[in-house]
Amino acid sequence: IPAEESEDEAGGEERADARLSERDTAGGDPEGSKDGAVPEGTHGDGHSEGREAEQPERTLATSNKPRKKKKKRRTKKNSAGETVEDNELEDIESLLERIEDPRLAPQSQGRIPADSRPLLYVEHRNLNPENELKRYFGARAVLGDQRPRQRQRQYVRSMWLTAPKNTWPRYSKTGITMQLLDTRRGVQHFTFEHHREYQQVQFKFLDAVESMDPNNIVLLLQMSPYHVDSLLQLSDVCRMQEDQEMARDLIERALYSLECAFHPVFSLTSGTCRLDYRQPENRAFFLALFKHLMFLEKRGCPRTALEFCKLILSLDPENDPLCVLLLIDFLSLRAREYTFLTRLFQEWESHRNLSQLPNFAFSVPLAYFFLSQQEERPELERSQARERAARLLQLALIMFPSVLMPLLDHCSVQPDARVASHPFFGLNAQISQSPALNQLTSLYVGRTHALWKDPAVMAWLEPHVHEVLRMVEAQDALVQEAEHKRKIRYQSAPRNIYRHIILSEMKEATAALPLEVTSQPVMGFDPLPPLDSIVSYTRPERTSHPSNESTLSLFFRSLLPNFNLQGDIRHDGDDEAGAAQDLNQGVNRLMAAMRDMLANIQFQEPPRDDNPEGDGDWD
Repeated sequence: IPAEESEDEAGGEERADARLSERDTAGGDPEGSKDGAVPEGTHGDGHSEGREAEQPERTLATSNKPRKKKKKRRTKKNSAGETVEDNELEDIESLLERIEDPRLAPQSQGRIPADSRPLLYVEHRNLNPENELKRYFGARAVLGDQRPRQRQRQYVRSMWLTAPKNTWPRYSKTGITMQLLDTRRGVQHFTFEHHREYQQVQFKFLDAVESMDPNNIVLLLQMSPYHVDSLLQLSDVCRMQEDQEMARDLIERALYSLECAFHPVFSLTSGTCRLDYRQPENRAFFLALFKHLMFLEKRGCPRTALEFCKLILSLDPENDPLCVLLLIDFLSLRAREYTFLTRLFQEWESHRNLSQLPNFAFSVPLAYFFLSQQEERPELERSQARERAARLLQLALIMFPSVLMPLLDHCSVQPDARVASHPFFGLNAQISQSPALNQLTSLYVGRTHALWKDPAVMAWLEPHVHEVLRMVEAQDALVQEAEHKRKIRYQSAPRNIYRHIILSEMKEATAALPLEVTSQPVMGFDPLPPLDSIVSYTRPERTSHPSNESTLSLFFRSLLPNFNLQGDIRHDGDDEAGAAQDLNQGVNRLMAAMRDMLANIQFQEPPRDDNPEGDGDWD
């Protein structure tokens, strides 16, 4: 706390310097500005002494910054007049806080109101899960005995997304680079590029995937330890084998490899850098961030996971290729960032129709309810949040009635007889809805049902359910309008929703996927690639084999990949051609001998015993 206080104080001083220098210049008092710039002893006016008595901890600081600030305030009073001298120092400090200088934003982040930042603003310190764990358990419990080891480390490279570990192989350039394509309307568009050597490794990786043997990927990683797609695919294999620690470590290594290839002007925090998911080279970054986010959420770091979710959304907010909008509300509620969720809903509802997603329809009123329970807020804000929560929850129950009964079932809550027997919330509500809507509701209930188990939340939900039933029985226009919308919309889910469900691995939503998605193979390094992919380089085609080959020929080809029965020899050199010709001739002779052997095989009947009783006919 004292460290943060001193940082905020230093930021306030720098802003005071700017304001006082402007005031002195306008007043034409060079002597006053000169005196204000020179710190003197410990003397000061009565206000400063009174403030020093109220906050004795500031006098413990080793620097002379508080004294410097007091002297500046005295100079300001002499040049400005008695009207300022009569005011309290707290009023001056509050006045200085209103001055917005973007150049001082990094030094005084704590002073800037949250609403003044961009919606998808990402803070570097929130990308480190250790910072969140330290807030929960303390630095000593999190770090333990790691500090001496970090001092002995010889190779340390400061990264934002992940911290390199001593157990990782030494990093060398992999052949991945990032290029700046163009800048349009203040938004910078980047892309990753694969050099020739990385493309060769990528081709070997595709061969290893087709072999269906994870050991081939392990061998490839021994030669290229920072090949991103191999790390992503092997991480899925480790996770299926319940080796969560190794799976998470491989994802962090992939993020480290990609971050080392960042363009110098690529910014994680600005929210103005874009990557096109249609290019295969960019997909690894999206997928690595998403998988890392899921590990962070399971690890108990929802605030860090929310920051990574905002980062993914900022890379392509219009298309949202991984559909993290289905996840960001859950992470906001888990991290207790209720204000961010309500702000996202208010700013994006007009052009993104977030209320048409079941997760936003139910999570936003839940966020308003939690805001209304915060006693430190003014009573007016709490009452407004309570009213908004009630109105939005009723609209959500009217629009998506199929959510209520599965949600109560997951929370082990038995509804009363009126709700259980009413057809509006009954089984018909789930059967009559489209498969696409069923996927969205199943995903929300399976993911966020734990947030609704709170008895206070259930007590808040119950009267609004009965109010909705009253509106249904009264044939309210909102009920009929919502039913009409459900029939017209949600005919089929877009591809990014399918991709999100596959990556999330929620069994409730995965069971509702259509057959055209579940019938095709899904690879962990590139699940459901876009249909309009922008391919920059293609994999070389393998030599096409004749379709009329015999079984023996295919058998020998599996043993000897270069074997060719037709005798097509590449004349790259006399020695190579001669060796290949001798090999083919030898194999041809072997195959001819095996044909003769198979042709001369005769199956003889077993000898019959001379049994006179068995020779006769049956009566």
